[in-house]
Amino acid sequence: MKVLIAKPGLDGHDRGAKVVVQALRDAGLEVVYTGLKRTPEEIVAEAVQEDVDVVGLSILSGAHVPLARRVLEGLRAEGAHDVRVVVGGIIPPRDVDALRALGVSRVFPMGTPLPDIVKAFQGDLA
Repeated sequence: MKVLIAKPGLDGHDRGAKVVVQALRDAGLEVVYTGLKRTPEEIVAEAVQEDVDVVGLSILSGAHVPLARRVLEGLRAEGAHDVRVVVGGIIPPRDVDALRALGVSRVFPMGTPLPDIVKAFQGDLA
């Protein structure tokens, strides 16, 4: 499995994303990290170029619904219908259903234990 971890929007904090990247690499997954402040269009282009299986969006800014929507729409427009999208970060419980309705495969709110995230990538996301 190949995973792209991305930090969309203006959020400038990526420590959590880097911890997840390392945990997934330690578990044997191939992981590409985009770095900070990427647009949804840049994320989609890199996901297509890298031929990833999953895009993980790390969002702390509160803009998770519109950013996830733009990434999902971009992937569909590029014909990358099989690329799954997961979202992690500061996600209020009230927004989980909205993200799932958009097509987000999994939501990992702040504080999700790393073993649970790794297990999801090795299990239902594999």
